[in-house]
Amino acid sequence: MSNAPRDARAKRDWGSDDTATPILHVDMDSFFAQVEMREDPSLIGRPIVVGGTSGRGVVTSATYEARALGVRAGMPTSRARALCPAAAFIPGNHSLYRHYSQQVMEILATITPVLEQVSIDEAFLDVSGARRRLGPPTRIARIIRARIRESVGLPASVGIAATKSVAKIASSHAKPDGLLLIPQDATVEFLHGLPVGALWGVGGRTGSILDREGIDTIGDLAHAPVARLSKLLGVASAHHLHDLAWGIDPRTVTTSRPEKSVGMERTFEDDVRSRSQIEEFILAASHDCARRLRAGDVVGWSVGIKMRGADFHTITRSMSLVAPTDTGRDIARAAQSLFAREDMPIGGVRLFGVRVEGLQSRAGGVAVTLDRDERPAASERAMDQIRSKFGAGALAPATLLGKTLPGRRSSGIDAAGSVGGTRVAGVSDRRASGSRAGEGEQGTLL
Repeated sequence: MSNAPRDARAKRDWGSDDTATPILHVDMDSFFAQVEMREDPSLIGRPIVVGGTSGRGVVTSATYEARALGVRAGMPTSRARALCPAAAFIPGNHSLYRHYSQQVMEILATITPVLEQVSIDEAFLDVSGARRRLGPPTRIARIIRARIRESVGLPASVGIAATKSVAKIASSHAKPDGLLLIPQDATVEFLHGLPVGALWGVGGRTGSILDREGIDTIGDLAHAPVARLSKLLGVASAHHLHDLAWGIDPRTVTTSRPEKSVGMERTFEDDVRSRSQIEEFILAASHDCARRLRAGDVVGWSVGIKMRGADFHTITRSMSLVAPTDTGRDIARAAQSLFAREDMPIGGVRLFGVRVEGLQSRAGGVAVTLDRDERPAASERAMDQIRSKFGAGALAPATLLGKTLPGRRSSGIDAAGSVGGTRVAGVSDRRASGSRAGEGEQGTLL
């Protein structure tokens, strides 16, 4: 569910020449909400809001009926209830959404192996090699939408363009349940009339900076001197966004995206004022991260924390390790060290997260220090074997026995899959930010 601004005028016929537009962006419409309707047809026609159902939760997906009343992703559920009291509020079922996502991606994989899944509900395809078998890109897009509708029962919108960034913007303007082709020679005209926030890469902070400078449209951005943009955004960002504003995007569809981090964060049911409770959460989250690192046969070179106060002020801190690790002990030590340097926020901690970054394959020739104690790693791998046989709750660090972590009834940690060959929940390259969109009733994963 995207909150990027759209311009109704952009959803028109821009031409039919798709000879130079091999990039498709497939985006499932209101994915979580559509899955819920698929599972429960009695919901069809009603406004639906998916997300945390307590007062601390946030919206993750909403139907267009709910969006018409102002409901947006990242909005507190309490605010959504005030805007749309007649909506069906559903807590969400991420294992179910992953099941549907897998079905969609399997369909896309039958079209072309040049497929890049960028989230649970969207993917890029380069159909250059599929033309001879399936026809031009526009026909391929229609085939994709029909197959998803017939096999999975869900609507999908597709943007077709010469580059990834334009295809992504096009799919946004194709919604709901549509298709939009932007011929190569229409790219600049299409882009320059759009709000600058529609450009892929312009988030809230960048958008605010540009707005203050009177840069309201992508056309304004394109015609702004790069030197001026560099002073506002930094040299790299200025050149990148200026190129995108002219439809220049050299990024190719990447079939294998290396994972950058594994982590866990949680929005607590009540603001936490006790340092010891946060320390207990750090320990549990660190061991959860370590289990997923070992499951993916990777190690990490740095550890970071994210802490958000009751006033929504957010800090992030990180540190590099002397040697890469996949043990909960090492991760917890680093995270505890970072936390110890910070004061508790006035009013308590609303959200806390632990992450491990700089991931590298264990088989990739990782060097270790000569004085490294391998006993903790061996012990934790043995614990993994016991958990795989008797369940995730069979073992826990001794310091957590009998403890109730903040925001949960038991000391179990949120399970989040594994890293490795398949991109799964819990492993992503999302960076921490000060927005509310990164929150959830039981926490989201870094």
